[in-house]
Amino acid sequence: MTLASLSPQAALPSPSTAVWQLGPVPIRAYALCIIAGIVLACWVTERRLRQRGVAPGAVLDIAVWAVPAGIIGARIYHVITSPEKYFGAGGDPMKAFAIWEGGLGIWGAVAGGALGAWIAARQLGIPFGVVADALAPGLPLAQAVGRIGNWFNNELFGGRTTLPWGLEIHRMDPDNPGHALRDDAGQPILEPGLYQPTFLYEALWNLGVVALVLVLDRRFKLGRGRAFALYVMGYTVGRFWIELMRTDEANQILGVRLNVWTAALVFLGALIYFVRVRGPRDYLIPLGPAATTTPPPTSDLSQVDLSERETPARAAAPEGYRVVSEEQYAAWQDTGVVPPADDDSRSDDGQPSDDTAAADLTSSDDEPVDEPSAARTDRADATGARPADRDS
Repeated sequence: MTLASLSPQAALPSPSTAVWQLGPVPIRAYALCIIAGIVLACWVTERRLRQRGVAPGAVLDIAVWAVPAGIIGARIYHVITSPEKYFGAGGDPMKAFAIWEGGLGIWGAVAGGALGAWIAARQLGIPFGVVADALAPGLPLAQAVGRIGNWFNNELFGGRTTLPWGLEIHRMDPDNPGHALRDDAGQPILEPGLYQPTFLYEALWNLGVVALVLVLDRRFKLGRGRAFALYVMGYTVGRFWIELMRTDEANQILGVRLNVWTAALVFLGALIYFVRVRGPRDYLIPLGPAATTTPPPTSDLSQVDLSERETPARAAAPEGYRVVSEEQYAAWQDTGVVPPADDDSRSDDGQPSDDTAAADLTSSDDEPVDEPSAARTDRADATGARPADRDS
């Protein structure tokens, strides 16, 4: 009795078409999934950056660097790990630049995207750890959406199975990429049997990583890049066991797929970083021109004014940021007064500086002095509006 004869009637179908033509322009399902994932990741990252004090719209400045660098890194990793397709016998080196024909590696995407985000963070004056932690849940969310593109492409599946959620796979036309071969009756041709939908397993696993990062980040207030390290650890654990199920062609080392080795090494690196790096979460106070006057983001949808349809123009970016503790950030949100830097809290003669005295208005009995509201307003205007409520 063969495995095919044991296949149940129920099965997950696969699309027979992954490319549509809009006039002369091909619309690829895989590209749409990647774009949707990037948009979702930017939305999540924007909210998390604002909750840490970064001015609105900074995620766009980061994405301008991170997205192209991530795509380039993903392609470079693919070409390096599969050189025979481009530089081997019968290969075409120019095909290495044909990103639209498929072939992206997630490890290169993360490395290239991280480099691009680092460059953007330096330009914006934002600590890279703040950017990395803000990205942590958005990246696996984007990866989960991107895996839907593998379903359209009928690719990255596992071995044969008799499970009820076994996947039908079409025999794709090598001369007409994105379309299945068809029989004489015009029906798409299926490969025999059902297959493990490993891309679906990875998508679901990535959603679990999103939840893991959000829950532990809220619980332990992770900072200094530790939320990003947690994402890397969570993703690599899933990629390790899912990669062992895949049957598509891949380079191997000692009989083990290259991506399995990569997942193990990256996990160890992230674990070492997570264990060794300590410190509280950093918050930022914008300096110079106000970055926004919009209210902070809220997770309570009942508080969103759906009647407001006007989108205010994006204000000028702040001149820089001051890294502060959570307590200092809370005080700034309440008063609008930027706390003095640690090295500015005292003057040369050891006495409190004018800035410190102004920030800590107290009477001789240590009772707070009721500062005039006009003075509070002037100070808030001078330092920028308070961007967002604290949230983990």
